[in-house]
Amino acid sequence: MKHTYKISGITCDGCVANVKKKLQANTSISDVVIDKATGITEITMQNHVSLQELQENLGGNESKYQISTTKDKLPEPPKSCCSVSEHHHHESKESSFSIQPGKYYCPMHCEGDKVYDNPGDCPVCGMDLVKQPELIQKVQFTCPMHPEVISDEPGSCPKCGMDLVPLEPTTSEEEETYQKLWKKMKIALLFSIPVFIISMSDMIPNNPLHHIMSMEKWNWMQFFLTLPVVFYACWMFFERAWRSIVNWNLNMFTLIGIGTGVAFIFSIFGLLFPAIFPPEFKTEEGTVHLYFEATAVVLTLVLLGQLLEAKAHTKTSGAIKELLKLAPSEATIEENGIERKVSIHSIQKGAILRVKPGEKIPVDGTITEGSTSIDESMITGEPIPVEKDVADKVSSGTINGTKSFLMVAEKVGSETLLSQIVQMVTDASRSRAPIQNLVDKISKYFVPIVVIISVVTFLVWWQFGPNPKLVYAFINAIAVLIIACPCALGLATPMSVMVGVGKGAHSGVLIKNAEAIEKMDKIDVLITDKTGTITEGKPSVENIVIKKGNNEDVLSKIASLNKNSEHPLANAIVDYVHSKGIQSQNVEKFDSITGKGVKGIVNGASVYIGNKKLLEQEQILISSQFEDEVLVAQKQGKTVSYIAIDKKVVAYIVIKDAIKKTSLQAIKELQNQGIEVIMLTGDNENTAKAVASEVNLTNYKASCLPQDKLEYIKMLQAEGKIVAMAGDGINDAPALAQSNIGIAMGTGTDVAIESAKITLVKGDLMGIVKAKNLSHAVMRNIKQNLFFAFIYNSLGIPVAAGVLFPFFGLLLSPMIAALAMSFSSVSVIANALRLRTIKI
Repeated sequence: MKHTYKISGITCDGCVANVKKKLQANTSISDVVIDKATGITEITMQNHVSLQELQENLGGNESKYQISTTKDKLPEPPKSCCSVSEHHHHESKESSFSIQPGKYYCPMHCEGDKVYDNPGDCPVCGMDLVKQPELIQKVQFTCPMHPEVISDEPGSCPKCGMDLVPLEPTTSEEEETYQKLWKKMKIALLFSIPVFIISMSDMIPNNPLHHIMSMEKWNWMQFFLTLPVVFYACWMFFERAWRSIVNWNLNMFTLIGIGTGVAFIFSIFGLLFPAIFPPEFKTEEGTVHLYFEATAVVLTLVLLGQLLEAKAHTKTSGAIKELLKLAPSEATIEENGIERKVSIHSIQKGAILRVKPGEKIPVDGTITEGSTSIDESMITGEPIPVEKDVADKVSSGTINGTKSFLMVAEKVGSETLLSQIVQMVTDASRSRAPIQNLVDKISKYFVPIVVIISVVTFLVWWQFGPNPKLVYAFINAIAVLIIACPCALGLATPMSVMVGVGKGAHSGVLIKNAEAIEKMDKIDVLITDKTGTITEGKPSVENIVIKKGNNEDVLSKIASLNKNSEHPLANAIVDYVHSKGIQSQNVEKFDSITGKGVKGIVNGASVYIGNKKLLEQEQILISSQFEDEVLVAQKQGKTVSYIAIDKKVVAYIVIKDAIKKTSLQAIKELQNQGIEVIMLTGDNENTAKAVASEVNLTNYKASCLPQDKLEYIKMLQAEGKIVAMAGDGINDAPALAQSNIGIAMGTGTDVAIESAKITLVKGDLMGIVKAKNLSHAVMRNIKQNLFFAFIYNSLGIPVAAGVLFPFFGLLLSPMIAALAMSFSSVSVIANALRLRTIKI
């Protein structure tokens, strides 16, 4: 029998092995399978073992490993056993890449979703941890005349009466990291350059330095100059190398630490005990060839690479920072006709806000008074201002035009569209693309293979190289270790994903994770809904034709029943009836039949509003006269709903929904890219045919229930098609979830957006074209990065090993190898940054 549990406290491969050993000591347990990233553990038992007994096997209640069923809430995990730093691992949500703001994670995702409380190095790859940005920026206010005055709210200075202004933000953590590295870089350069000059002076005829001091004394000078480089500026590299070896998480710093460490220790022994070395290692003066300059210069060049990476990292996360800057710090609240400034964090739902010309809209809400034009380009990517009037929605971070208006706050804090965009971008930025799995498999064996190549290089040069054999063997073995760069491989995918996701956000394309980028590039078929996707999704009632009964009573019953429905058509009908001043009635037993319509009891009468399928379900007959009239409207691309009272059809509603101006262009561009576009709609055959004809669609299917859309997608997938689905309603959610890529219109429902992998803020089919172009650009960029990294290592390692020496007499010094290694990672990041400038 198999049982699934969750174990907290698992932080590394050593923990996995330890837990397995403890559990398999129980004779009733035959197998244990553990997912290190999530702690999910599958235990195969011959006889049932209680949860309490399993905990005892792990060391009891005091153990760092705590086992529970997958439904229980686990206690806070203990301190990681992997790291010497004072930070803690925490499990993330299993179903989401979302992590808590202010936490730290590895940019190469070495440990999946594991995060840390404090800054430090990743215990697996040794890279600096990256801080998850605060999604809601807390802004304080100060007086320009009295900077010691600090307030959480805007207002007047208590000392001079001047208006308080937002306090300038402090230096970002990435910038602080860069500044720390730059300080160390200056120290490293200060001491490495003299070491390099002393060492290279031997190449100058009649070495002028020998006139000042003997070579032995200059060697001691090199030693003292190298100490600050090794033990201050670059000591972190040796700490990372040691940690990687102890935990057997071999990485770039393992190779750097071994290479420079061996050179440094060798030089110290050569300086202190020259007599123990064979003649091959000695100069004409009897001193040993020392490699202090290789140690100092190589470490300095590696530090340069880290410095450039840190600078580049501040740019890769630039999209998130730019989005965060969109949020205003304060707003004008209006109460009883009096206006006052408040911090954006003080705004409550229902508050009435005044937005003045040129101001940023503080929260999401609806205009209650006035009209204006709003620049929404920062979240939709569209440069043309959008006209807004009373009852129109407005979003935080967008910029008001030249008019003032009042709005009611409806979504505040983390609920606003801007906050959700930032959250989605940050989550997607640290998600993993499937192509990364190949890199992970290669990286697992990369470092051991490089070490073996280095040892083989040493042995081959020692046996077959020219004199001094040992010197050649030593130098080339170190060059092999130093030129290898697994970080270039590891950074290839995440850097492109991070920049690409940010680019998408600025263009109104929100990507949930990296897998969506990879799959979007491969789609064969796009399934699209009609209402709100191809059409505007803003239906309006053209006419209500009442054949039987009192007009006012029928209209009242229609509005009453539709008030309980969330469908856009229902809202349009309610607005139409209310515009005529007709009041609603009481409704009982309301029922929404997905894909068909609604029914209920209104003042004792059974009322049905919906399509022909609803009437067939309720066994309500339709006269031929009704059907003929309805057919005329449907052939014009309009939607028609029947109205029946007490099982008799009494009226029908003609609803128009204009086709978006960009739908035809978007469909044409997608078809030109080889994508088959198919419309699946719940509307009738005649309306569907009219709309399909207008946008040049040859493939469409009408009268589709949610289950029909789901089955149609499954059928295409069974044929080997990679299917994207675009929709905006609750009835689209199952199909969005089933498709390979679900694309939700940002103008649609929360359920549809939650089910999708990509959300289009503007709710426009051109957004799909942008998403397709972006995914292609990102995947091409990733493949370029991987090509650079693979080719770099494939060529660099053999050259460092000396394969060109027999033919061309060329060798690669450890210093050149270090320079090449440092710039390999930087080149990968620089290539990823090109995505910021592409046009999609």
